[in-house]
Amino acid sequence: MADPRIIHIELDEATILWRNADIEQERRIAIFDLIEENLFKPSRAWEAGHEGPYRLKLAVDDGRLLLEVADQDGQLLEQLILGLGRFRRPIREYFAICDSYYQAIRKATAAEIETIDMARRGVHNEAAELLLERLEGKVETDFATARRLFTLICVLHIRG
Repeated sequence: MADPRIIHIELDEATILWRNADIEQERRIAIFDLIEENLFKPSRAWEAGHEGPYRLKLAVDDGRLLLEVADQDGQLLEQLILGLGRFRRPIREYFAICDSYYQAIRKATAAEIETIDMARRGVHNEAAELLLERLEGKVETDFATARRLFTLICVLHIRG
């Protein structure tokens, strides 16, 4: 029976040099939410008869995002490589707005926090749309899954 979803996600810890408590919390929430509900249907694996569920490992190497897709037993099915050039600006913007958001939580008014949060969601949504575009023809997924994957891509870019 087909089960096109991610059941386990791993981030390449060698890629992640540092993260603070706020970022660690974002990572945990993104992974939890992603595992709870997602749509992930890698085209080549699906066409080869592997209909899920999947294990996914994310890493960044030489300016490229590596997605290793494995079956539920850990057998590698395919590796996808996406150039990250078009994500540089959204990642920078997302980091900047998140930093403002974390600072605002500690000292700003509710209205100020809400304004920053709306801007943060806007940047996040645009980046998710870009990720959907980049995955087209490679992986069928939905907006919520792309949004959570973008959060994890950002975590991979933290340099301290």
